[in-house]
Amino acid sequence: MDHYKSDFLRTLAERGFLHQVTDAAALDAAADAGRLTGYIGFDATADSLHVGSLVQIMLLRHLQRSGHRPLVLMGGGTTKIGDPSGRDETRQLLSDDRIDANIAGIRRIFDRFLRFDDAPGGAIMANNDAWLSELKYIPLLRDVGRHFTINRMLTMDSVKLRLEREQPLTFLEFNYMILQGYDFVELNGRYGCTLQMGGSDQWGNIVQGVELGRRMRDVQLFGVTSPLIATASGAKMGKTASGAVWLNAERLSPYDYWQFWRNTEDGDVGRFLRMFTELPIAEIARLEALAGAEINTAKEILATEATGLCHGEAAAADAAATASRAFAGGAAQGLPTYTLEQEAIAVIDVIVALGMAASKSDARRLIEQGGVKLDDQVVAGPTARVAASDLESNGTIRLSVGKKRHGLIRRSGARS
Repeated sequence: MDHYKSDFLRTLAERGFLHQVTDAAALDAAADAGRLTGYIGFDATADSLHVGSLVQIMLLRHLQRSGHRPLVLMGGGTTKIGDPSGRDETRQLLSDDRIDANIAGIRRIFDRFLRFDDAPGGAIMANNDAWLSELKYIPLLRDVGRHFTINRMLTMDSVKLRLEREQPLTFLEFNYMILQGYDFVELNGRYGCTLQMGGSDQWGNIVQGVELGRRMRDVQLFGVTSPLIATASGAKMGKTASGAVWLNAERLSPYDYWQFWRNTEDGDVGRFLRMFTELPIAEIARLEALAGAEINTAKEILATEATGLCHGEAAAADAAATASRAFAGGAAQGLPTYTLEQEAIAVIDVIVALGMAASKSDARRLIEQGGVKLDDQVVAGPTARVAASDLESNGTIRLSVGKKRHGLIRRSGARS
């Protein structure tokens, strides 16, 4: 770790972000000698990114904090094609208006993690639709396509895995890596960008872009990938029973985001503190050494620090305070709430409505395992219901799924 001269690569190494580098020595020298511009691309398939993109966002943040210039490339053009990497089926094609709305939603996330201004190192957001939609097909094939061999493209995981599984791969998607490689060359010409970063599943595409820069412009470009993150138990990072862990508050409340990090497995605490907070390494070493019940203190710090980066310190403090009150059995203002408008409702339906289970079958399983409580009383069975008369005493009932997820059922008109 300490053999890197540049603050940028040294930080990535000690915090666990480095997986592959195209020319580590040359990149380290360039990063140590002056200001780099580095980019990561994000396709606009939804109006928010989720926590699976957080590694890449933190890479850009560390790039800027090390004195370099981050470039966020929105895939307004490539979203019209769809990245086949890691997918078994073709993505749904979106309209131009939907893509523009998605980019606007994603921009709000980056405004919290990066500094966009005209000062040295100020972040840039670009949209590859600006050049990809202007390309004429025959010149593209002559000037860019001739540098890509079908033999090489067929060895790329994004293509090979789809073919091995006998899943269809459209000719439209097959062109994705050509356009991604061209993006790198175009960004080099427009912004002096010399570094592309991404997850390890993007390694083949990044290398193609590095090689294309050498062939088309005779420039040295660099690539860095980060490891794909799985939890200590082997689960995919960011997947929960309730679905994706979104970064926009409209999609997922700061409280639920805090809870996601609070529920981190013991074996992941140190690694996640390094990657998803900016606490000093020495402090992280102290926290990950905690044992037994004390590890929960480290998890709460992880949750508050990560939520502070994404939603702001005030929202993080509110989420931590709400959780503390809920765990202590006191007031639960700020918990996700279901308002009962009818005479009665099945507990299963409330669990799903509050996002505590992805489906009714998941909610039924949780109840049958004894993991669901109403005001600390175990729900007897999957047919259990909450009636308006049950709420007459104080207007609310606390619903708990496991020990760490809580919500409220409130009578219509009742106050917190």
